[in-house]
Amino acid sequence: MKRFHIFWFRFRRNRAAAGGAVVLAAILALAAFGPVLYDVDPFEMVGRPFMLPFDRYPLGTDVAGRDILAGIVHGARVSLMIGVLASVAATIVGVTFGAVAGYYGGKIDDILMRTTEFFLCIPSFVLAVVLVAIFQPDVVTVTIAIAVVSWPSVARLARGEFISHRDREYVLGCRAIGMPDWEIILLQIMPNALPPIIVVSSLMVATAILTESGLSFLGLSDPNLVSWGYMIGVARTVLRSAWWMAAIPGAMILITVLAINLVGEGLNDALNPKLRK
Repeated sequence: MKRFHIFWFRFRRNRAAAGGAVVLAAILALAAFGPVLYDVDPFEMVGRPFMLPFDRYPLGTDVAGRDILAGIVHGARVSLMIGVLASVAATIVGVTFGAVAGYYGGKIDDILMRTTEFFLCIPSFVLAVVLVAIFQPDVVTVTIAIAVVSWPSVARLARGEFISHRDREYVLGCRAIGMPDWEIILLQIMPNALPPIIVVSSLMVATAILTESGLSFLGLSDPNLVSWGYMIGVARTVLRSAWWMAAIPGAMILITVLAINLVGEGLNDALNPKLRK
């Protein structure tokens, strides 16, 4: 409890991070409760196309006469779900690769890091497009594709952290008393290596949301679900005549990504021992 209070004190000293946390909490509340409070089908044609905001509907209608506010509300859940799940999956895979490579070293390190570098050599967005295009474009495929292109950076960070800890006194003492390797990795080194990984994982959510938006813009998303990127893709043909159709979901993506980045910087200030002073 004392550690939590210290962490919270350091985090809230960063006013930008605290503001980002408030905005992010509001967006999470929108994703959680918005579809219940505003129960309108985002695919239903509710009026004539190209209705202006605040005419009959709060944000107007799109090219097919669908309620833009309903798309924003339902799209928040889809975009955040894909971003969080992809980040969690990438973190698990990356930490596993990095922990094993950094702790054991030698040939195991060479094999795992050459595999990691192979994925790093391929442009991440291009690889995601190829993976989604090969398989059926749905939520699972998009999430897996984003996780596949995101885990190498986590693996390299985790490897560096484990290398810096594996020869320290407390690890040598654990080996001396006969503690198994898996217990040293999970219970001894992992808690000390997690802070920078948590920061990177939080920032990865923003990158995953942007990647999903790009895939949706290209039409490589689940056609049965509305996301913010999907809404921008639908409105790309009328950018000159109805700019607000793309600007509104684009602004939501911008605000969400900015809030996540601010929270990530606050976590870095609170968890990084070099910045505690």
